[in-house]
Amino acid sequence: MVRFSRVREWSSVFALFKHKGWASKLTLSFNCSSTKAAPRFPKMEYQDAVCTLNTLQTNSSALEQVRRERGNPQLQLQAMRGFLERTGLEVEDLDRLNIIHVTGTKGKGSTCAFTEKILRGYGFRTGFYSSPHLVQVRERIRINGQPISKELFTKYFWQVYGRLDETKDGNGQTMPAYFRFLTILAFHIFLQEKVDLALLEVGIGGAYDCTNIIRRPWVCGISSLGIDHTQILGDTIEKIAWQKGGIFKPGVPALTVKQPEGPMTVLKERAVETGCPLWMCPELNEYRAEATLRLGLAGQHQCSNASLALQLSHTWLQRRYLPEDNLPSLTRETTTVPLASAFQISPIMAKGLADTEWPGRTQTLEHGPVTYFLDGAHTMRSMQACVHWFSNAAAQHEKRAGGPVVRVLLFNATGERDCAAMLKLLVPCHFDFAVFCPNITEAIASCNADQQNFNVSVENMLTRCLDNQQSWRMHTGQEEGLNAAGLIHDHLPLMAKHKSDTLVFPCILSALQWICQGRDSVLADPAKIAIPVKDSITAKASPLREATGIHILVTGSLHLVGGVLKHLDPSVAL
Repeated sequence: MVRFSRVREWSSVFALFKHKGWASKLTLSFNCSSTKAAPRFPKMEYQDAVCTLNTLQTNSSALEQVRRERGNPQLQLQAMRGFLERTGLEVEDLDRLNIIHVTGTKGKGSTCAFTEKILRGYGFRTGFYSSPHLVQVRERIRINGQPISKELFTKYFWQVYGRLDETKDGNGQTMPAYFRFLTILAFHIFLQEKVDLALLEVGIGGAYDCTNIIRRPWVCGISSLGIDHTQILGDTIEKIAWQKGGIFKPGVPALTVKQPEGPMTVLKERAVETGCPLWMCPELNEYRAEATLRLGLAGQHQCSNASLALQLSHTWLQRRYLPEDNLPSLTRETTTVPLASAFQISPIMAKGLADTEWPGRTQTLEHGPVTYFLDGAHTMRSMQACVHWFSNAAAQHEKRAGGPVVRVLLFNATGERDCAAMLKLLVPCHFDFAVFCPNITEAIASCNADQQNFNVSVENMLTRCLDNQQSWRMHTGQEEGLNAAGLIHDHLPLMAKHKSDTLVFPCILSALQWICQGRDSVLADPAKIAIPVKDSITAKASPLREATGIHILVTGSLHLVGGVLKHLDPSVAL
């Protein structure tokens, strides 16, 4: 009965989209004008490269093939080695990159960002490969902390794509999928640009991840473990720990943050089997420093990431300057994993921690009366950390507001995530409005190839938004059966006093424009075409127009955060 109701609700939604012309506009925004690989000419533009890259995105059948391959690690990594060799590289060539390899469920990107900033402070030329990107795909491949330029991305893209394309017809050879291609491209760029070291953030898991083709990194790290990607990695944290421990290499030092007992035991067993020396990082407050440590990334959970980054950079520096003594020193043995020493933090390390920036993770942007709190949390543990950070940060801003502040949640989540459970964690934040939209930047737009996703339909994305809205209404005790407010319904619900209103919008821009009500000059740009809103919906926004300030938490998806950043800071798309 519930499913039939949802189908009927969706039918009316899509009918309205078609009536308003939004469905076709959304499709144009979501899909590039052509999915065919463009021919390679010397003057090919950046967008041509990205559109061609998007043809490698994994569809559902290919994803199922990847899942089957994960049951055979030799097949998985053998395929990656074959792709690498077709570009003219051998696995042995990657040894020259002096790699730091980092995995984990949450915090691995932040850990890499801390580590990269510290080592760059010592004068090293750094490469940094991460995922996903927020606004432009070239963010995934960084040189000295900056996304590779459009010119260099385009140049190297066609070099690698051309070699793979020329060899794909023989012996049943194919093109690598999106992430595999970008990983090969990153290796190629780092070697060509002669970096002193490369930080590699694992995509999913570790054991079968395509970054794990490397033979001998200089040091490995494991950030906080939790439940995510269960269809691929397993449905228990112990199974996930086994996958993460797959990056261990014989004789290569590895560091982990403190983990629950079960997964920590699995990591130790994996390290023993592999012949990998494994240590646990101390608490951040156990290090010695000349002054109070300050972290450039907000949130208490960043302390463990910072400690892991200190250990990774310290171990890498030891190997660089003291090759015969490159293992962390011990303070004491624990029942599971020995504890690494909390050393004296150098001024360069302290400055690196303080100056680290990692957009979209516990990031705050103030645009006049509108304050955005951006965090791409998409697991239960990361959402718990997000709630703790937002509650404290928003409270501090509200003290300085000098008047009433309206709190708004802007949420979306993708994939197999348990959205209802994550939304339940957000209820205590006491939002006045809960707004849901898909990860579509704008309904009326030119081709924006960097943020296209061919793996899910617009219909599925909007249906997920409706499901999330229903979950929120249930969590907040609102009556069932009431029509939800938003651009896709004719009537507004009669909410109980102090209950948060819920709305669904067809794209990120329409959601932001409704929330801000013209009070953010960036969003009020006439070039940003707004979707017409009913008078009843406009009237519902009176608290947003009258409040001293508007506080918006954007969370649930890094892709959602990236779409918001694209509108808030147009320079990031240049």
